Amino acid sequence: MTRRTGRRPGNPGTREAILDAARTAFAERGFDVASIRAIASAAGVDPALVHHYFGSKDQLFIAAMNFPVDPGQLVPTVLAGDEDGVGERLVRNFLGVWDSPAGSAAQALLRSAVSNEWTARLLREFVTTQVLRRVLEQLDVDRDELPLRGSLVATQMIGLALMRHVVRMEPVASADPETLVAAIGPTIQRYLTGPLPTPAGGGGHGKPPGPLPA
Repeated sequence: MTRRTGRRPGNPGTREAILDAARTAFAERGFDVASIRAIASAAGVDPALVHHYFGSKDQLFIAAMNFPVDPGQLVPTVLAGDEDGVGERLVRNFLGVWDSPAGSAAQALLRSAVSNEWTARLLREFVTTQVLRRVLEQLDVDRDELPLRGSLVATQMIGLALMRHVVRMEPVASADPETLVAAIGPTIQRYLTGPLPTPAGGGGHGKPPGPLPA
């Protein structure tokens, strides 16, 4: 039988080739624009092979990021309960991942993102599309406010991870998780569902248009 030219068959190097192509696509185009077909083409494989190895685009992104937890399992836990407690549950679950032994992969990613713009793009895209957007879209807030709300939450969550696991600033680095939940949760809740400030000069609510930032 004649093998099709330009398509890599299933072999030990195929999975890594797909992941390399996926990282490039997600960093350069963003999660929403990057397609399985384009990633498969860049890796020299059939799109069906990408689905065979990774299932969905969401799962491919998680594998490309080497993130220790599937956000699809984390987000329902954050949303389980009344809306006023989402901020605290988000911080609690966030710390549960980053403080665990499995969180070492996420910590390594954060360290790399500090000095590598390509990794920073991937981390930004991952936090935005896989975690924050999934949470915010389930809350009773104006859709036009989602980009700003998501960005504000990210400043706190990534800042917390950076101070706790990379800079290791005390007493945050060794603080009991529930202390941090109690301290930071209300701020996250305000960013998620509280009123947004009106910019100087009147008009509007500071709502940037479009989707969550890539």
